[in-house]
Amino acid sequence: MAQMNFGGVMENVITREEFPLEKAREILKDETIAVLGYGVQGPGQACNLRDNGFNVIVGQREGKTYDKAVADGWVPGETLFSIEEAAQRGTIVCMLLSDAAQIAVWPTIKPYLTAGKALYFSHGFGITYKERTHIIPPADIDVIMVAPKGSGTSLRTMFLEGRGLNSSYAVYQDATGRATDRTLAFGIGIGSGYLFETTFKREVYSDLTGERGSLMGAIQGLLLAQYEVLRENGHTPSEAFNETVEELTQSLMPLFAKNGMDWMYANCSTTAQRGALDWMGPFHDAIKPVMQKLYESVKSGNEAQISIDSNSQPDYREKLNAELKALRESEMWQTAVTVRKLRPENN
Repeated sequence: MAQMNFGGVMENVITREEFPLEKAREILKDETIAVLGYGVQGPGQACNLRDNGFNVIVGQREGKTYDKAVADGWVPGETLFSIEEAAQRGTIVCMLLSDAAQIAVWPTIKPYLTAGKALYFSHGFGITYKERTHIIPPADIDVIMVAPKGSGTSLRTMFLEGRGLNSSYAVYQDATGRATDRTLAFGIGIGSGYLFETTFKREVYSDLTGERGSLMGAIQGLLLAQYEVLRENGHTPSEAFNETVEELTQSLMPLFAKNGMDWMYANCSTTAQRGALDWMGPFHDAIKPVMQKLYESVKSGNEAQISIDSNSQPDYREKLNAELKALRESEMWQTAVTVRKLRPENN
């Protein structure tokens, strides 16, 4: 375990150098990893583990997702099973189903979580809000987590490119004395860049805040607000979109991802520099109270309950599709379709 300086704060991290793949294989050599769910995180984690030489099986109900698993090389009756059979066969049972699906299948798979097994998550939701989800593990199993900081698609893509997506890890329950080793070996096995320690509670609080905040909710709100102001003041859709989204995603994001926002401030025009320095304060002051309100809603369990309640409604999928359709068909994101077609790589 290496100590690293993060902005003046020392944290423990696990790197591939100190915890090589060979060590991970040795720790998990007698394990059968059962990945339940082949939707968002399932494919990336299962395929990366398989390619890295671990013994992996997949549990998935029949349908489109099951067919995708078959297309990815999982063989029915050999490495692809029903959720229940995979849970029975696995010694590390991975809950990579959606939060709603985890709640639904928990009574079915709980009997297969016998002494000495490990129950694995990539999100702290089910355990942190166990009074609401009713996911309460037996006392004689390990309960562990590795949470990649990105989508399952990114995890797989970066793995195939020889890179790694950073992940947090946590041990909620150590019944065997091997929970930490199992967790770290799993994190290395799925191709993590480095691993940093968290808790189930901290992971879900930060994750739900991030999704609703800077990763999706807040960024869409900010982009739309600027786009609307430009359009309302006579700018064309193309101009409004390019100044709001295209320049941000295609030009600036790669640069400040590589070098940091401080570097961006030091390497732009003096006019942009002055304006950015002057306006970051008002934006911060306007946004921080909303972010504080969001965090309290997450911490109180209110966001979890909203998710549980809405996902359990019989017409949830229909309403969700209507909301997503409205977003997709908005002028800003329809403009994006045309702009993407005009990018040089598409011509």
